[in-house]
Amino acid sequence: MNHKLDLASLPASGHGADAWHDRFLAWLERLYASPRLYSFSLTNPLTRWVTRRRTQKLFDLMAGFVHTQVMLGCIRLDLFKMLHQAPADLHQIAARVNMPAPVLQRLLLSAVSLNLLECRSGARFGLGPLGVPLATHDGIAAMIEHNHLLYADMQDPVGFLNNAWQGDMAAYWPYAHDANAATREPQDKFSRYSDLMAASQGFVIEEILSSYFFDEHQCVLDVGAGKGRFASEMAVHAPHLKVKLFDLPPVLELAKANVQQRGLSDRMSFHPGSFLHDALPTGADLITLVRVAHDHPDDVVRQLLQKIHAALPLGGVLLLAEPMAQALSESYAGPAQSDAYFHFYLLAMGAGRLRTPEELMHLMAEAGFGQIEHLPNAMPIHAQLIVGRKSKCLP
Repeated sequence: MNHKLDLASLPASGHGADAWHDRFLAWLERLYASPRLYSFSLTNPLTRWVTRRRTQKLFDLMAGFVHTQVMLGCIRLDLFKMLHQAPADLHQIAARVNMPAPVLQRLLLSAVSLNLLECRSGARFGLGPLGVPLATHDGIAAMIEHNHLLYADMQDPVGFLNNAWQGDMAAYWPYAHDANAATREPQDKFSRYSDLMAASQGFVIEEILSSYFFDEHQCVLDVGAGKGRFASEMAVHAPHLKVKLFDLPPVLELAKANVQQRGLSDRMSFHPGSFLHDALPTGADLITLVRVAHDHPDDVVRQLLQKIHAALPLGGVLLLAEPMAQALSESYAGPAQSDAYFHFYLLAMGAGRLRTPEELMHLMAEAGFGQIEHLPNAMPIHAQLIVGRKSKCLP
């Protein structure tokens, strides 16, 4: 069986290195599709692990929805917090959650297979390595619970693509596709999604505070501040800062209560408004934009970045932080699987989209920013950071 790579036999396309790469991938595709290669790879101990790994990855993709529902089931039964207190056996757990033991056993064993739970001595179940964060970080559990809206919207994926922004997820985030939502949505809806944003923001905040130095700044404006969790953590982290919060009026009412509770009112000021319709307040030498740009289409982001540039003094800085896509040119190193989630979440949510760092840096440059940098950070899956400085006026 000869699998020698014969590049001369591959179809030509493109130019230079790209053409060679395309021909190589086409050859690999034909190779993977060969039944003879599959049989050979299983009998050869040097290649068997590759085939097994590829098969397992494909199975995991197929079973992914079941995996998410196992995780959600454990959260709704409060199993992670329960077993964080002490391991328990099947019958003890069944009595606590009021569920028949034979049925519950399927959930527990499935959770063990996913490393959410693990078996302990005495036929007991305890937390697995992936279950510990779900017991100790409420924000992760809140997002998993929230994702049931996305999964409901995507039951028919093709139908979803043809009718995006019309499902339960879009109704949950009305501001992402309705510029006038603030004038007609009830207060409890703002409270609901502001609570979720605050609960799920912890890891993003940690990435920002550990990756960016605030020493050169005196006053910060946080645009899209929500309930003020990031602004409050930033104020504690950098006690020399004065902080301004900008968001929709009903959202800032929620932020005031949070800031007062933390005893930070003397260092914070509140500026209600909509960046779609209003100018941003001036006086800050740093403006932060945390998980805002990806909620909106390019034209809105351009408008917002121009307003930020106008509000900053000469030498002022924009710090943008949010999940970002991997550039297609980097896919040779292996695509980021998290991109698939964010692409569809943002499509279900509204008119926003997941952008690469290069796309965001280009939009910042269009708005007039210079010295634009993509800052390294420890966990880019939570957020990546870009900074730009106002070095010139818009042409």
